[in-house]
Amino acid sequence: MGRTIIIGGGAIGLSVAYHLAHRGANDVLLLERNLLTSGTSWHAAGIVGPLRATPNMTKLASYALELFPRLEAETGMATGYRQTGGYWLARREERLDELHRISTLGRHFGLNAQVIGADEVDVPGLDVSGHAGAMWVAEDANVNPVDLCMAYARAARSKGVEIRENCAVGGILAEGGTARGVALGDGTEIEAESVVICAGAWSKPLAEAAGLHLPLQAVEHMYVVTEPMPGLPDPFPVIRDMDTGIYIKGDAGKLVIGGFEPDAKVWDAFGLEGDRPFLEMPEDWEQFAPFMEAALELVPALAETGIQHFMNGPESFTNDTRPLVGAAPEVDGLFVAAGMNSVGIMSSAGIGRVLADWVVDGQPPMDLWEVDVARADPRAATDVHMADRMAESVADLMAMHWPFKQPKTGRGLRCSDLHEAWAAQGAVFGLTAGWERGLWYAETEVERDLPYSVGAQPWYPIARREAAQMQDGAVLLDLSPFGKFDVIGPDAVAAMNELVCAQMDVPVGRAVYTPMLNDKGGIEGDLTVTRLGSQHYRITSGAATRWRDGALLRRRFAVWRVALHDVTDDECVIGLMGAAARDILSRISDADWVNFPFSTARDVVVAGVDCRATRMSFVGELGWELNIPTAQARVVFDALITSGAKPMGMYALEACRIEKAFRHWGHDLGPEITPLEAGLGFTIDWDKDFIGKPALEAQRAQGLSRKLCLFQIEGDPLILHDEPILEHGRVVGLTTSGAKGARTGLTLALGMIEIAPGEKLTDTCTRDFTFDVAGKTYPARALPRAPFDPKGERMRG
Repeated sequence: MGRTIIIGGGAIGLSVAYHLAHRGANDVLLLERNLLTSGTSWHAAGIVGPLRATPNMTKLASYALELFPRLEAETGMATGYRQTGGYWLARREERLDELHRISTLGRHFGLNAQVIGADEVDVPGLDVSGHAGAMWVAEDANVNPVDLCMAYARAARSKGVEIRENCAVGGILAEGGTARGVALGDGTEIEAESVVICAGAWSKPLAEAAGLHLPLQAVEHMYVVTEPMPGLPDPFPVIRDMDTGIYIKGDAGKLVIGGFEPDAKVWDAFGLEGDRPFLEMPEDWEQFAPFMEAALELVPALAETGIQHFMNGPESFTNDTRPLVGAAPEVDGLFVAAGMNSVGIMSSAGIGRVLADWVVDGQPPMDLWEVDVARADPRAATDVHMADRMAESVADLMAMHWPFKQPKTGRGLRCSDLHEAWAAQGAVFGLTAGWERGLWYAETEVERDLPYSVGAQPWYPIARREAAQMQDGAVLLDLSPFGKFDVIGPDAVAAMNELVCAQMDVPVGRAVYTPMLNDKGGIEGDLTVTRLGSQHYRITSGAATRWRDGALLRRRFAVWRVALHDVTDDECVIGLMGAAARDILSRISDADWVNFPFSTARDVVVAGVDCRATRMSFVGELGWELNIPTAQARVVFDALITSGAKPMGMYALEACRIEKAFRHWGHDLGPEITPLEAGLGFTIDWDKDFIGKPALEAQRAQGLSRKLCLFQIEGDPLILHDEPILEHGRVVGLTTSGAKGARTGLTLALGMIEIAPGEKLTDTCTRDFTFDVAGKTYPARALPRAPFDPKGERMRG
């Protein structure tokens, strides 16, 4: 590979450089505008917490436990890494549900994590009399941020990485949608094959000028260091008091006390102070007072202890409190790792490794969707939106993570042209993939403002009510946010056949469900493809993956004579589902809705408006999806409502799709899951070539070692995702998604489990499973078929 330029000499940039060198990259140049660590790394608290809320984030974070000691051995430099253990304190009972879920996941990944009673918290001087319990994580640790960075730098230099300090980058050179190097502040240009932005709070304008929009915002972030306190345990464990948003760690006989601020103070990284290295901002005791009061309550001895130092420094946060990592969707050769949300020191290990692999191999080494920069909606990157989000985004790191919690700030970013129409029907809106969509439809004021719960969901009776309308009537679903792409050109058939598993040389008007794979056979996209003409296809994908899917399609079609057009915003899409769907459409349209086969599409006129109707269903009922020009969508919507259709929300849709065992990308499907493992073998045309086919052929010949199954769970627990599935006390898999069926009332989950060679579904259904949900076990059984309309008679009738 050619030269790689890394912009930024903090923990993330240095880790990327180190890992690139370990991968054999022999021309790596790191540019730091001031001195190494002088941005935000130097003042980081240095807490290492390997346990995260999801499997992939835990894998990323846990790598630090391996790397940090190894760096000391490689370089002979101390990093200050020391395992201290840590307590996550819970003041409320509901928080224990979250801690039970996380601790169970941690044990599955080899961490020593246990939920304990408050009386078992063994830290002298800590008053936990008002707490409900805690989680102990033995692997929690501390590291010295500056020492760690210097070890990264020495190790990288020893393998040939060039590091230049006091070398500011003025901009990224890009041509024809490809990064080709950087321009320094003095105008000097340096060419490169790859450019990696690791400039932390200063990343945004560099990226934006090159065509990459980062929802990133710098804020003032604070902690204090006490005077020495006699009698502190050594080591002092990391303390997180989750419900007050504070953390406490030991520091050579002193305590470091910090917190994650609600209404965080936005800081301009490009103002007068933005270029100053090792910047400290003025003390702000008014902002920090709630954290200090919480710390005084938790550690009463602080009342007799002085404050040695008040640290107020810049830190960057994202709109959804997850990092922004990976390849720029619209600019080839441009990568980013920014927005670490105050855990950049700990994250540097895992993020540095996977991004280096991505740069070298041209694809991510694991499923990185949670942190992939391609998830970011360009509209979210505006300064106004990000400033609004900082009112709660920073605090969200430790705030109560209620199931189905909705943000209060930054709303209304994307609304379909039918938004007011859905609102008039009583929509209680929530964010799904950045779009405002009706979660449910309220009939009373009480139903508009339902509380959160870690148990039975208060909206579930409404979801049942909405779904029941499909038995004899029909419902309307807001499907407008789906990603929609037109592929047009003389190579359209060949390009599409290479792209996906299913056969694309089908009659015009045929709609085909099919995965898009990677070279390893993993599912990169969950698509419905409709042939609209001899050289014209419409690809429909998920709302959340619009930018990611667009980037994948652009890159894969680059060698073909086809044009790709994102038409997502050109059309509204209404789903009409239920037993009365055909009758309702017949009242407002002269089209033939009887002789309209499943998985086909036609141009029709509905309520006097030209539309495209596709007979498909994600809820398992008779139905059509109507693609309507946005300017005329309200006419069709009103006609459907007048003809008897009722609205149905996203929660009811989810509770219906699980009853049909329909898979969902990002949960049940992903780049590390093949169609054979996911039970989607029926989508594969083995008689043609396509990306990923050799890997699938090898897997088919070898046989499966795991597969995705539908389970019914007794005892009515709240299933979310990543709950361990046990057999005779041993974890054999994790759930991927779950819900309580809206029509059957059954508690259901999809889960990926280990299977024996040649094991058939009938064999799996005889196995004895239990689910571990929030610290309790529940009997479960694999189902041989979907519990609702298993023969598909309602959907295809």
